[in-house]
Amino acid sequence: MDLFGDLPEPAKDKDTVEENPIVSEAGSWGTDSIDFFSDLPLPSSATESRGIKRKLEENNSNEISSNNGEETKEDLYSIQGFFAEKKGEREEMQDFHVLVDDFHKQVPGLHPSVSRLSYYAVYDGHGGVRASKFASCHLHQNLAQKFPKVPLPQIEKEIKRTLTEAFRKTDEEFLKQATKTKPSWKDGTTAIVVLALQNILYIANLGDSKAILCRYSKKSGKYVAIPLSSDHSPQDYTERMRIQKAGGNVRDGRVMGVIEVSRSIGDGQYKALGITCIPDIKRCQLTDDDAFILLACDGLWKVFTSEEVLSIVLDSKKDNKSGPDAEICYETACSRLVNEAIRKYSGDNVTVVIVSIKKHS
Repeated sequence: MDLFGDLPEPAKDKDTVEENPIVSEAGSWGTDSIDFFSDLPLPSSATESRGIKRKLEENNSNEISSNNGEETKEDLYSIQGFFAEKKGEREEMQDFHVLVDDFHKQVPGLHPSVSRLSYYAVYDGHGGVRASKFASCHLHQNLAQKFPKVPLPQIEKEIKRTLTEAFRKTDEEFLKQATKTKPSWKDGTTAIVVLALQNILYIANLGDSKAILCRYSKKSGKYVAIPLSSDHSPQDYTERMRIQKAGGNVRDGRVMGVIEVSRSIGDGQYKALGITCIPDIKRCQLTDDDAFILLACDGLWKVFTSEEVLSIVLDSKKDNKSGPDAEICYETACSRLVNEAIRKYSGDNVTVVIVSIKKHS
């Protein structure tokens, strides 16, 4: 029974951001014919726009250029990952995470135009620990194997397909292994992945784990949380319609009355009923106003808003704002967040990853 069958299709959201738009959907940059720089401020004229785009493309195709006989490279922000996790009230820890600051070293044959590739992920398992553990071991390896060995501008054109194929392959490999056992594994997992390519973030997600970006807003004079992902809930109109077209249904806000998310790795028994492993993928350009990225499973978001999370992290930064180990504040913040989430009766495993962003002085 579809509890929402009498509801009209909702109007598309027209969200606005205080500053210039900085997070773009994969659909706006995933093909050759689309403007890859849609997240940049708009110039005053079409002629100027074409000139800026052409100049940007030229700059991207010449990452290492000659300047008075010396080679210069793109000025990259320093980024570093930190984490904390707690089992909470669950019988077992079903969360896993991956932090690889120097992921480019794991990609064989990577083009020299890529001087920074970093990978951060949180996997929140359900029905068991096997899917989340498998994804944490294999997804980034599959991505490394499939990663384009071409110059940077071409990588940007192929990255959506590359990420999607890595998710699909990981799901297929897990389901193949799951069906070999008797009884078959019923595990599934959400995934939130942030891939930093030079100074651009690519965010891929399945399910209800989230990522946010902490950015200083010149307009409001304070740090704000920029959402980098959207939840995949069976109660969402688009997700529910896709599930119904596949032959499944939504009861009590869950797929077939059981699964709380509409996209995942694993959950083989529901794959033919609308649960998919195809992620949403977004793109975000880092700026001088960015402080950190935060990824976490829903165990954190059940008890904290994005604004509350930012407040805790920023307070930790204030307490550790000087000294050679100033970055240790992010480790402290991760621990504070998971401890407070458990204290506030999250009732779930809690995993938090913070990626610091620092401009070179």
